[in-house]
Amino acid sequence: MPLDRTVSIAAPRALSRRAWLQEAGGGFGAVALATMLADDGRASSAGAGGPQGPHFLPRAKRVIYLFMHGGPSHVDLLDPKPELAHLAGQPLPEEFGMVMTRRKVGSNPLLGPLAKFRPRGESGLEISDFLPHIAGCADDLCVIRSCHGDSVNHPQSVYQMNTGSILMGKPSLGSWISYGLGSENRDMPAFIVMPDPGGGLKGGPPAWGAGFLPAAHQGTPVRAGTNPILHLRPPESTSDNRRRQMLEFLARRNREHLEARDNDDELAARIRSYELAYRMQSAAPELVDIGRETAECHSLYGLDDKTTREFGTRCLLARRMLERGVRFVQLYSGDTNGWDAHEDVMKNHSHYCRATDRPVAALLQDLKRRGLWDDTLVIWGGEFGRMPMSEKGKGRDHNPWGFSVFLAGGAVKGGLAYGATDPVGLRAQEKPVHIHDLHATILHILGFDHTRLTFPHNSREERLTDVAGNVVTEILA
Repeated sequence: MPLDRTVSIAAPRALSRRAWLQEAGGGFGAVALATMLADDGRASSAGAGGPQGPHFLPRAKRVIYLFMHGGPSHVDLLDPKPELAHLAGQPLPEEFGMVMTRRKVGSNPLLGPLAKFRPRGESGLEISDFLPHIAGCADDLCVIRSCHGDSVNHPQSVYQMNTGSILMGKPSLGSWISYGLGSENRDMPAFIVMPDPGGGLKGGPPAWGAGFLPAAHQGTPVRAGTNPILHLRPPESTSDNRRRQMLEFLARRNREHLEARDNDDELAARIRSYELAYRMQSAAPELVDIGRETAECHSLYGLDDKTTREFGTRCLLARRMLERGVRFVQLYSGDTNGWDAHEDVMKNHSHYCRATDRPVAALLQDLKRRGLWDDTLVIWGGEFGRMPMSEKGKGRDHNPWGFSVFLAGGAVKGGLAYGATDPVGLRAQEKPVHIHDLHATILHILGFDHTRLTFPHNSREERLTDVAGNVVTEILA
């Protein structure tokens, strides 16, 4: 019998799992759960299912990432190379291999370290004179001298250091941590970014984007001053009650729109952002009011010196954010070019080290005296290091094959130098730590098995470390 094409069968209305539960149970369970999560201060930054929660007891519960944009020179700051000093002015010895980059600098003569390295503290960890204040914290630093990545270019390396991939559009480290832990403060985002006021990050905002994770987990840019978040402050002519009515109206209409579209993630994140923005109108101004800090604290961070005032202010703000429950704070040092010392390493690094060295040391000291040290992880580093060969006589080109990053906080061993580059600082040689390994270790410190912190995307369980990464257990305290 031929099929009668005039007959239509009405399909049952498709319900999402959440909608089915709400209709079947009157919604009371969902309401109760949402209320409890909100009261815990975690629902505000979580995805549709709330924060994932750690897999095991974390060693730290918050992170400050000090990103030195442009690529600081490891052989001039954190990785002493006596052999490089001995061979300065000579061609790269054949045993280290020739390196071909965009500028074919393999034939350029070696450039010796531009500052003296000295043993510091009781540990004897060697740090250069470029960083005298950080050197005073040597016994608290875990310097990984054998980091390496996969790209010689800035944007791809910025992406890889932040997202694990040289490709744009993947979730950032801060977004993964927001997804995993949520926020401790329902009035503030879990992930806050403070870009360099000069702007011009190579790679741009995707470096702190959420990628395919729920949009609520992307970094929220914050600035110093009376207007920390653009477009957040309402007009003075609009009363608090009027703003609340407007937000309630928008939320109601958006939820109606959301229910008809099976809880679209982008729209759900927009609704949460309206509610969070309303709460932040009260919380953010107090957060950035550093006038509440003592004169001694201002001096510690270098706010009394025009050279250190700007970065010192952002370091102080970062500490205030951690105290108020923000999980992940990222500070960028360096504008469009930043630490990218192609022309003159001495001139470039003298400028950026003077601006950041004292504030970074102050932050480490302040975390200790504020009782934040044991459960905070501090990360310092750029997207790559710099070549041992000279460029244009006094500069250095990019080097992703071997560079240094330091970690600090109660979760890692202080006064430790882990791994090593070859004798001239060209390539990671002993105990190499790929960026995937670094990310796996950071997640481990925060209580996550990096192979299990995943998100379904395009029929694949995606993760920060892709299909690689090993935890560097030797550096853990």
